[in-house]
Amino acid sequence: MSSLSFLLLCLTSVANGNKANKHKPWIETEYQGIVMENDNTVLLNPPLFALDKDAPLHYAGEICGFRVHSGPTGSSSVQFEAVVLDRSTGEGLIRSKEPLDCESQREHSFTIQAYDCGEGPDGANSKKSHKATVHVRVNDVNEFSPVFVERRYEASVPEGRLFDRIVRVEALDADCSPQYSQICFYDIITPNVPFVIDNDGNIKNTEPLDSKRQRVHTFWVTAFDCGKNRAQADAQVVVTVKPSCKPGWIGWSKRVEYTPGSGSIPLFPSLHLETCEETVWNIQATVELQTGHIGKGCDRDSYSDRSVRRLCGAVRGEVDLLPPPSPAANWTSALPTLPSSDSSLVFSFNGSTHVAVVPDSVAAAVSGDHFTLQLWMRRGGINTQPPTNQARGTHREEETIVCSTVKNDDSFSHYSLSVHGCRLSLFYWPDVSAARPVKFLWKLEQVCDSEWHHLSLSVQFPSVTLYVDGVTFDPALIHDNGAIPNPAPRQRLVIGACWGNDWLNQRQAETASPIEIPNPTWKYVGGYRGLLSGVTVRPGSVEPHSVVECLYACREGLDFGDLETLGSGMKVHVNPSQSVLVLEGDDIESFNRAVQQVTYRNSLRFATPGVRPLKLTTSLRCFNEESCLTLRQLEGYLVVLQPDAPQISLSGVGPHLARPAPEFEGPRGVPLFPELRIVCSLSHAVNTAAQGMEGGALMSDAVAHTLDGCEVQPLGEELNPEREELLVDMDALRERGLEIINTTAYIAITGAESISVYEDVLRSVRYRLAKGSARFERRFRLSCSEMNGRYTSNELTLEVNFLHSLDSLYHPSHLLASQQQFLHPSHHSGELSGHTLPNPHRNSVVPGAATVIIMVCVGFLVVMVILGVFRIRSIHRRGEGARGGSKEDSGQWDDSALTIIVNPMESYESRMGISADTEGEGEEDEEVVESPDDANDDQRIIIKKEGRDGNPRRY
Repeated sequence: MSSLSFLLLCLTSVANGNKANKHKPWIETEYQGIVMENDNTVLLNPPLFALDKDAPLHYAGEICGFRVHSGPTGSSSVQFEAVVLDRSTGEGLIRSKEPLDCESQREHSFTIQAYDCGEGPDGANSKKSHKATVHVRVNDVNEFSPVFVERRYEASVPEGRLFDRIVRVEALDADCSPQYSQICFYDIITPNVPFVIDNDGNIKNTEPLDSKRQRVHTFWVTAFDCGKNRAQADAQVVVTVKPSCKPGWIGWSKRVEYTPGSGSIPLFPSLHLETCEETVWNIQATVELQTGHIGKGCDRDSYSDRSVRRLCGAVRGEVDLLPPPSPAANWTSALPTLPSSDSSLVFSFNGSTHVAVVPDSVAAAVSGDHFTLQLWMRRGGINTQPPTNQARGTHREEETIVCSTVKNDDSFSHYSLSVHGCRLSLFYWPDVSAARPVKFLWKLEQVCDSEWHHLSLSVQFPSVTLYVDGVTFDPALIHDNGAIPNPAPRQRLVIGACWGNDWLNQRQAETASPIEIPNPTWKYVGGYRGLLSGVTVRPGSVEPHSVVECLYACREGLDFGDLETLGSGMKVHVNPSQSVLVLEGDDIESFNRAVQQVTYRNSLRFATPGVRPLKLTTSLRCFNEESCLTLRQLEGYLVVLQPDAPQISLSGVGPHLARPAPEFEGPRGVPLFPELRIVCSLSHAVNTAAQGMEGGALMSDAVAHTLDGCEVQPLGEELNPEREELLVDMDALRERGLEIINTTAYIAITGAESISVYEDVLRSVRYRLAKGSARFERRFRLSCSEMNGRYTSNELTLEVNFLHSLDSLYHPSHLLASQQQFLHPSHHSGELSGHTLPNPHRNSVVPGAATVIIMVCVGFLVVMVILGVFRIRSIHRRGEGARGGSKEDSGQWDDSALTIIVNPMESYESRMGISADTEGEGEEDEEVVESPDDANDDQRIIIKKEGRDGNPRRY
């Protein structure tokens, strides 16, 4: 019996110990797996084993299974499963549910977790291990063959030459691994052809080709990947042999595109000269870029002349001799004008009747012997006719551009600027009563090429400096001893001609305008034929060369890439306007490299779009001049694409501005745009395909911009100068060199300046009302632009509301009491003081007496209806006793003498979601507003709720 008891005790202990599942299974934290493509068994490193410290207990120490969880992408776990191979050892296996494809997805990641069998066969109290990460890489199988990009390749070559490459074929492989996706070599499978192919697919000939023996060569090529799979289909190559060599330029592209902001681009990157083995000893090529139709001769800044002068740091103080016609400048009203791309005014002169006589008041401001004369000139012009008294073949007289007699301290000096053929001359007489006249002469192609050119003439007698398009030219000095008539001893300044020798009708000429002169052909001599623009004179010191070059140098033109790469014997010459480039050399290879270095440059970020014609003229000199080659002129064009438009954004204002009316009536008024922000960004398309991204993208870059104008315009009726005005800090404008046009219809601030300067100026714009001007509202619109209005900003609209005191507008006490009772809730007074309620009086923000009475009556009627409904519902709920209570309550309500203030806008606010707590705060606020201490104030503080948070805003 004792032995039997001991045996039962052991069996009980074993049974109880088997139920104790104390430990969780354990597995590695990370596994690396490999599976072959189109297979499902994963080879893991390290192998999958799950251990349990409860072993060798039955169930508790055994591994019943593995669970697969989703990876980072959430899809890999669906394709895999983990199975247990041995429950006692915990050995497991991971396999895919279906064959994997390397081309679809090469790598998979997921997590697995082991769990034991628990405390019994039912798996009770089963424990799980931690989660381990499994990375599975799918090994590629060479299942795809190479495929040629094109089934047929064609090329043509001249006969009798060996080429490094005639054509290149290309094949692709769809396998995912580098071993099987790369093309290891190509092969020509057609036997006995004079061509070979390298491992990159380049085909070249092994012997010179003869078009007479065989005109067309056709053969087939195949490709092999690194797994030795042959291409699915072979490619056909067709090489046509040209019968003979034709000398000329090869690789000429007729159209060249330029993206603004690209700097310099090569015009002929693949151009080379084919001389067909003809021996030449001199080659000369001339590249011409025609830009005469772009602005004033080429692409320059699109700002006005005055703005460009400020941007380049020029000295101020110039006097405009040909200003736009206006009541203050009427001497240019009779001159015909032409439009210009840079918004400057262009005047036309016909050499006879078109003359501008500058008033003496203006001419006196530019007196002295130190001055700088600047102008834009284009000879010939448009719609200009030769003088009627000039016969064909006769010698044409000098054409005078500017003729001036200047009064100095105690004497008179005289100068005139004239053109004659291709010569420019400055006739200068330092003292008409004593000194001898001197003529400064320049022979210039720019004077007679009928293109726009800028002349800057700085006179510091006896020194004279001439800049043509920013380039300095030295004069020839001539002491003219001819019969020169003495100018009249009085100050005068004429544009477009000069006065003659007949002084008998001087008094008549002085009192009449140029258009009223009876016979201007004899009164004014040497009339100018052509176009003029921007004629200014500035007395004092001359401009530095750097400033003149910045002002008027062409921003686009031809250039040479790198002079250091220029071969020996090569010469490069570029004209001052950079519209003509000449290359000269004696070696063909060096010449071809030099031609490929010819570039087009444009330093403007916002270049003027359009077409620039290109010409290439070539001349060859051979030892045998009779049989020397002759090349025809090549013509093409350069297309400047539309630049990316800058986005000028105005923000930080409005759309409403509400202030008490007395603030507007102060001496300084109220600033309209105190928190204005101006942001300029440049949006442009980016080719993201080259960066491995799909599609395109719209990028935005912050760029440094210069605005040239902003306008503040009142909407609706114009400003009434007797009651309102816009104030601007004139000292700040003058300090920054900005100009302003202040009218009742708008305020325009112009001048090229940075964004920060315009922000400061516009933030200082104030609006002021006269005393007693009880306006209701006023709206303004603000907009800015740059590049002379070429790019404009968004239009920012601001509505200004004037908050008036009730006491100051309505003095009768009974009307004021009714209005105050109507406006009792503070969160509605702000609404009524604005413009949401109809008001027959435009300049009043408080409803009329009739409107107030009607609204109070309607509100009272609504309250009566609500109370009636409430009483009926109480009757139905409480029965007969409740009806008595209701009557009793009704009697108490009647004793209040209708002292409840009804808010007619309460239903509106309830729809807007205003909480009861917010209404409570509003009631506390209205006690402050309606306090007896504030009742007699002329300026009442109205508290208006904003949004759902209930925070009041003070106006």
